[in-house]
Amino acid sequence: MTLTAFALSLGRTSGFVARQGAAVRSASTFSRTLTMKAEEGQAEVILVGCGAPNRGMGWYHAIQMLEKKCPSASLDYIVEPWFMGAGGDGPGGEDFKKFQAEAESDFGVKFATSLGELPAPAAPRLTLISGRTGDNPKLLTESIANGAKCIYLEKPGAPTVAELQQMKDEAEAAGVEVLMGYNKNVCKYVRKTREFASTIPGSHVTFVSNNAYENTPESLGECFERNAEGMLKNMAIHELALLVSFYDVSVENIASVTADKEFSSMQTLAGPSGKEWTDFDKIKFTITTKTGTEVSVQADRCGGTDSFATVTTKGEEVFRYYMPDDEDRQLVEELTAKYPTAMPYFFTQDPDYITVKERVAKHTVSGEEAEGVATIGVAVETLRVAEYLTPMLQEQLK
Repeated sequence: MTLTAFALSLGRTSGFVARQGAAVRSASTFSRTLTMKAEEGQAEVILVGCGAPNRGMGWYHAIQMLEKKCPSASLDYIVEPWFMGAGGDGPGGEDFKKFQAEAESDFGVKFATSLGELPAPAAPRLTLISGRTGDNPKLLTESIANGAKCIYLEKPGAPTVAELQQMKDEAEAAGVEVLMGYNKNVCKYVRKTREFASTIPGSHVTFVSNNAYENTPESLGECFERNAEGMLKNMAIHELALLVSFYDVSVENIASVTADKEFSSMQTLAGPSGKEWTDFDKIKFTITTKTGTEVSVQADRCGGTDSFATVTTKGEEVFRYYMPDDEDRQLVEELTAKYPTAMPYFFTQDPDYITVKERVAKHTVSGEEAEGVATIGVAVETLRVAEYLTPMLQEQLK
């Protein structure tokens, strides 16, 4: 099957087809030139948890590496126990099989159902864990046992602080570094906002995160069930990582947290399994620290595709910077045309996903500092803050 035919079978145009005006190569040409095997200066990447095409974050990581957007990363292996096992005949199963067939035939990627099936590393090994949060402690142990030099762990890292702390201790004991996929730490809009706020003493920053789920019980119920750790440990965890990294927020340093009751909403909804889940569909709150910092977070599951940050002084907004900005919107439009059924937030954050993966892969190979990339230590404190805030905010919204 050609790349274009494969892509169209998933209801999109191919992400691998050359830009308009360039020569379009055949599938056989890709097979010869893009077979994935780590070369000198590249990390041998194992992606654990691909997920469904157009929906799974792991799948989008794979697309970026197959397109060679991360030059220090060679995607050599994909471990996907669900769609290569019990989930193969369920929703998304057929799309995954088509993706697997193409990745194997045209890119030389090897697939497996467990890390234990893979050979010993042939190059510095980076394991990118992008599966269900509850599986991460076991997957980290298996990654260490199977030769990982570095582990890229998607947020929030683990279901609980205790589990993530144990993972941190285990990795440190084995001499394996764990870096986190908190891509907003390297985002342009975060940097621009922090730089502007630093010029106005006493100004107030608000970080706003939006997703584009349909505002229906069915859509939100599926979201609540798939992200069962809850909004503060999932969607808004990126913003909490910013607060921990840049605003001196820690559990011990929080003086108060106040929910914006007019904006915020908490619902109890049934997921696809029939089980009910209680979570925020949107939340806004302000944290004041004991050292005098005040900062706000706003997150909305159904708020659209843009994230942004604002700076206010004396109650008046004086600065706002969007992700994507005008410069990046053309890229978003191109990616939306290639993948019309994919999750829109993939595209608004596309450059930042690339930046984090490339810095982590280069660090795995050369030891060069992965500038701006959060460590598992930052992740532990971020998760502590999420666990601390969740019941307080739930109580305020009752």
